[in-house]
Amino acid sequence: MQKKVLVVAAHPDDETLGCAGAISKHVSLEDQVYIITLTDGLSSRLNANKEPDNARKKMAKEAMSSLGADWLADGDFPDNSMDKVPLLEIVQFIEKIKQEINPHIVYTHFYNDLNVDHKIAANATLTAFRPVPDEACQEIRLFEVPSSTDFNPLNSIRQFNPNLFIDIKDFWDKKLKALKFYEEEMRTYPHSRSIQKIEALAEYRGSQSGLIKAEAFEQIRRIIK
Repeated sequence: MQKKVLVVAAHPDDETLGCAGAISKHVSLEDQVYIITLTDGLSSRLNANKEPDNARKKMAKEAMSSLGADWLADGDFPDNSMDKVPLLEIVQFIEKIKQEINPHIVYTHFYNDLNVDHKIAANATLTAFRPVPDEACQEIRLFEVPSSTDFNPLNSIRQFNPNLFIDIKDFWDKKLKALKFYEEEMRTYPHSRSIQKIEALAEYRGSQSGLIKAEAFEQIRRIIK
């Protein structure tokens, strides 16, 4: 059965770093994949281009087009300052999208990332998709973002603990192509956001699951009707 899939990302590039392989796999299965972001990912920077149609959004749409996904909406919440916005406003933004597409599977951030926007994106998404009667959403998956999830202190109360691994061996090249649209956001080796380390993470997640390359997720809710 064809599924509708929604990815809720705080910033353009999070969706590619966290789940471009899974997105490609869904597209190969003829699922409909939609992407929304909550901030522009730029405006907190001193030299940011704050024009509505900035280069970062263009990169994001091209990256998702290369994967076969639809970029559905761009939120204008403050970059790296989403904690200044009432959570209800962010929830309502997500709920509006939810009502338009009624997704079966939702991807969003791990809720204990170092980045404050990631935490709030996760909390808002979980609130928007709380389990109520007649809810279309059957599954919620949390993804990891290199240089955010892994930068959380090791003594943190809650670490990312994946229990779902998606084989992306056949989709690695597509993820790599999408990452290249965000070339300015990538870092040099051995930073965890370098291409080499992102591939190493895919191989590590593969080694945890008997695969060559994988993306890992926390599946926090699955409903079978």
